[in-house]
Amino acid sequence: MSATLEQATMNTAKETLEMTDGFHLVIDALKHNGIDTIFGLVGIPITDLARLAQAEGMRFIGFRHEQNAGNAAAIAGYMTQKPGICLTVSAPGFLNGLTALANATTNCFPMILISGSSEREIVDLQQGDYEEMDQLNAAKPFAKAAYRINKAEDIGIGIARAIRAAVSGRPGGVYLDLPAQLLGQSLDAARGKKSLVRVVDPAPRQIPAPDSVKRALDLLKGAKRPLILLGKGAAYAQADADIRALIEKTGIPYLPMSMAKGLLPDTHPQSASAARSYVLAEADVVMLIGARLNWLLSHGKGKTWGAPKQFIQIDIAPTEIDSNVAIAAPVIGDVGSCVSALLAGINSGFGKPSAEWTGAIAERKDKNLTKMAATLNQNPSPMNYHSALRAIRDVLKTRPDINVVNEGANALDFTRSIVDMYQPRKRFDAGTWGIMGIGMGYAIGAAVTSGLPVVAIEGDSAFGFSGMELETICRYRLPVVTVIFNNNGVYKGCDPNLNPKGPDVAVTAFVKGARYDKMIEAFGGIGYNVTTPAELTKALTEAIAAGKPALINAAIDEAAGTESGRLINLNPKSAAAKK
Repeated sequence: MSATLEQATMNTAKETLEMTDGFHLVIDALKHNGIDTIFGLVGIPITDLARLAQAEGMRFIGFRHEQNAGNAAAIAGYMTQKPGICLTVSAPGFLNGLTALANATTNCFPMILISGSSEREIVDLQQGDYEEMDQLNAAKPFAKAAYRINKAEDIGIGIARAIRAAVSGRPGGVYLDLPAQLLGQSLDAARGKKSLVRVVDPAPRQIPAPDSVKRALDLLKGAKRPLILLGKGAAYAQADADIRALIEKTGIPYLPMSMAKGLLPDTHPQSASAARSYVLAEADVVMLIGARLNWLLSHGKGKTWGAPKQFIQIDIAPTEIDSNVAIAAPVIGDVGSCVSALLAGINSGFGKPSAEWTGAIAERKDKNLTKMAATLNQNPSPMNYHSALRAIRDVLKTRPDINVVNEGANALDFTRSIVDMYQPRKRFDAGTWGIMGIGMGYAIGAAVTSGLPVVAIEGDSAFGFSGMELETICRYRLPVVTVIFNNNGVYKGCDPNLNPKGPDVAVTAFVKGARYDKMIEAFGGIGYNVTTPAELTKALTEAIAAGKPALINAAIDEAAGTESGRLINLNPKSAAAKK
């Protein structure tokens, strides 16, 4: 045998013997589909999966609690239109991530929760394995889709199915179950490579029917008091230019839901945010773009909506139509295609709203903005939400590129109405489900995904759900500035214990005068303690300029705010408590 032939034979044998395993195939499948970041928390059985992902060039952001990792993955999915990945251990770790998965599904954020699990044959016979749990069936009610992969050769197709499910149609959370023995399974490397699947056109355009577009345009043309309502689905669509063109070309006033703020600058002349109650009550035709008539909009009925009206609804899910009230003109398709089709149908004969309607809105806007300005210009001692947020608003106005995370009760309500947004997909908050605890997870996800600074505006109660992630922020040296409105309690810190002989503080009270700034200092970050708007302005300006992890403990009046914020009607009171 010649030397050349012998070498070729040896190379062939080497290629034949080269093996791969489930660990590497999971990583290869994710990378094959352009996914480069994993958020999670390591442990049995996925520690080596995280290690190898990092070794293969992926970024692994390790958290202190799986729920926060899941929230980071979800907001990354919202920002990029690619599924964010959360990796957890089995059973308790999976359950911690399940809240974030449910929140992603409810909010239509594309994410994939990947969890290690016990072997199926042990779970089915309930033989008592380590952290034994039927995770797949536990996840199904809270996910858009749920899959389990049992064979290494199916990893490529399993991850492809999860990606497509997460982003196609109405996006949502997907669960992917990886039993421990799957990760250790070996197979021929060449066969493994062939098993990988690159998802082609995972979220195809869904073009609306021409007759539905015509019906919607005819209804708009006949409206006397039209209104456009933008939801976060409109922001997710990234059809920013067409949405702006549609609003400006028609001249119709618009209202953005909280995470749609910035699609057009909040200072845009057609924004009706400062006259929200008036336009919702008085409009006769309302066009919903990527918004749902859920609790955030009083389900489209009741006193909020006032006079009878007709709805046009743009949504990718036909089942969303008529969910609360009759929809006169449904337009089914992806937001970008629907808006583009509507824009193409608006010709020179399309009249703009009457001066009577736009003038009435402008009058109420001016009145409400003048009233708000007077409130914001006050300087009470101690600070309240308004004076503190005036300082934050003025600083953030100079940096429209900064991501803003916001949660709490009063902290959420006041920030939403006071701090203007100027660019799309820059505001992240409690969203459709209205849950607390998203703060630090969203902040980390936004910072990692965008590479830009984040300012997280937190109520002291809301911060408590994810506060240990300050260590994560410091570990990865992320440019996140956390501002905590510290009023010593849930809603407010001045409530008494209703039992005069009781030894405990009130159910809403925290430690008086807590210094949250000391927490971040313990992890090497920068802490500030402020008590006046001037001090808050200085601290926030310095912290943003430093580009380092920072926390501002903003002490405000413990009596500031109201119970449940603006959701008082959702918090029932006992008859005795009302007396």
